[in-house]
Amino acid sequence: MIDTPLNLREVGRLRVLQALHDAESTSRSELAQVTGLSRATVSSLVTDLLAAGLVEENEPDAQSRPTGRPALPLTLRASAAYAVGTDIGHQHVRVALCDLRGTPIWNTAVATEVDRAPGETLDLAADLIGRALREKNTDRKRVLGLGVDIAAPVREPGGVLEAHGIMPGWVGVQPGAELERRTGLTTRLANDADAGALAERRYGAGRSADDMIYVRLSAGIGAGIITGGRRLNGSGGLAGEIGHIQATPRGRICRCGNRGCLETVASPVSIARLLQSSWGHPVAVADLLRLVEAGNRGAVRALEDAAEEIGRVLAHLVTLLNPELIVIGGDLAAAGERLFEPIGRSIRHYALAPSGECVRIVGGELGDHAEVLGAAGMVLTEAPRLLAAAR
Repeated sequence: MIDTPLNLREVGRLRVLQALHDAESTSRSELAQVTGLSRATVSSLVTDLLAAGLVEENEPDAQSRPTGRPALPLTLRASAAYAVGTDIGHQHVRVALCDLRGTPIWNTAVATEVDRAPGETLDLAADLIGRALREKNTDRKRVLGLGVDIAAPVREPGGVLEAHGIMPGWVGVQPGAELERRTGLTTRLANDADAGALAERRYGAGRSADDMIYVRLSAGIGAGIITGGRRLNGSGGLAGEIGHIQATPRGRICRCGNRGCLETVASPVSIARLLQSSWGHPVAVADLLRLVEAGNRGAVRALEDAAEEIGRVLAHLVTLLNPELIVIGGDLAAAGERLFEPIGRSIRHYALAPSGECVRIVGGELGDHAEVLGAAGMVLTEAPRLLAAAR
């Protein structure tokens, strides 16, 4: 979709679209209050948006219908436009086609070895995107853009991956630019934890939180940080790489090249490896989670020790940023309270007392879909501006 400068009428259109985007439902009079536009201007703009198929009027709820002539609630028409999200993990590619409300109308994941196969992985992602549009009969002109997240630090500007040791085959690859070339869709790229943070805040466990940390505990460990309602990027887009904060000074060499990083002691793979070394037989991540659920003492102890280290690192962020909420996602989140409780205990022990005592720790609500929904959400966040400028 073409992004062009706005004229004065389109500025008013943008204000109305933004207000509708931010509210599940509203009325013309409420739009006038929120936008600061006159009722006559709002009425004219809404008429245009209705005619363009971007907005729809709905019958008021029968139980709350007032006497007299009711004001018909206005909402963005969910099927007026779409966004594509693509989640590139270490061992999978997931693609979702989402409507304006962020609801997936097509969502598929394919298992594949990603770390040393960038070309094949990007071809697969492009094929899945094309399949989604074909199967849902979606005109590309109605697609606002493509959001992509990937399991490696993303340096801005330029979308260059810090892939050394993490995704070794991707060194020098710019996946956003490559997928834009393959699909013809305007593309935005982010780290997977940043995408998960956006999704959980907009659609999941962090819907009411302006200051939160999303922690992704999978093959890698990362954090997406929301402060004052905005994502914290850092000067180069690399904020939140907590997996590479040192946890044990004389620990194992991390894939990033440093020693004793949090990932080396607290990722699901590292915990499973510890048990495998202790017990003398293979232990997969899925085995670890089953053993924890069954109450196996060794597995529970290993999980709790890892949770303490995670909490120790998060305590520094809690003291620095004073978030109200920490949302735990990724593979290890399936352990539930057996993981959350020792993380919280460790935070309270090591963080500044008022901050540590106030922060809540919860599991993510979106599970395996958090990152792909956040990827699409990067585009949908800009939907009002893109729709306002559409010709």
